[in-house]
Amino acid sequence: MSADKPENYDAWVGRTEEGVDQITPTPIRLMQATLDAAASPPPHLPPLWHWLYFLPGERQSNIGPDGHPKRGGFLPPVSLPRRMWAGGRLQFLRSLAVGEAVRRVSLIKSVNIKAGRSGTLVFVTVQHEVSGAQGVAIREEQDIVHRDAPALGTPAPQPTAAPTDEQYSRAITPDPVLLMRYSALTFNGHRIHYDRPYAMQEEGYPGLVVHGPLIATLLMEELRRAHPDKTVRSFEFKAVSPLFDIVPFSVNGKVEGGMANLWACGPQGQLAMRASAEIE
Repeated sequence: MSADKPENYDAWVGRTEEGVDQITPTPIRLMQATLDAAASPPPHLPPLWHWLYFLPGERQSNIGPDGHPKRGGFLPPVSLPRRMWAGGRLQFLRSLAVGEAVRRVSLIKSVNIKAGRSGTLVFVTVQHEVSGAQGVAIREEQDIVHRDAPALGTPAPQPTAAPTDEQYSRAITPDPVLLMRYSALTFNGHRIHYDRPYAMQEEGYPGLVVHGPLIATLLMEELRRAHPDKTVRSFEFKAVSPLFDIVPFSVNGKVEGGMANLWACGPQGQLAMRASAEIE
């Protein structure tokens, strides 16, 4: 990787792909069950639940040792061993009805190589536009980060303290079943979320890793629970430090005017994810 140069990935910038799907009710029902929600099925797709659709469909023979598809294809073939969905930005322009046919156009917006404390980092930003019968409903940018595995004995970075001025908070007790169900719903084969021996022995984590998009969804759901009369117009999130299935964490929020500040807090009070939402 040290020999790679930014121009190695120039051919991927601007690359596009398209997909079609339908907002069918079964994934919504199963997500409600996974989140332990007793509500009746909604007529429209809740914010962030579009991640249940346009699922990757790689053949089993094209899956790498970490459970991800092998390098190359639509995304650039970055050789670094670890990758994560580190954050994103979304605009919700209109609702999508259950049963509606949808189309997604994806674009590799940028590929940037940087030097971090743990070595080389490659940031890939992917733009998605999800459209229905009345035009574009969701605009989204996803930040995917590729990095080296940390060397043995590398000290963990100092955690950032989470805010303590929340207006509402909910304790989450993650377990392997929750992580397995979310992996299945999003067809996410990354083994760090359900294969404990792999997560601990191969990648050096203390337990199973809670999905970043699941944490973001829990932040969104708690905002909607605390302010059911509000409509979310935009959402931005960034993973700060990982959470694991071995201890509970909390999702928290504070609303001031038309903005909600949201964060996930780890068991030692550390900031795990920060997010914000524009509401009206």
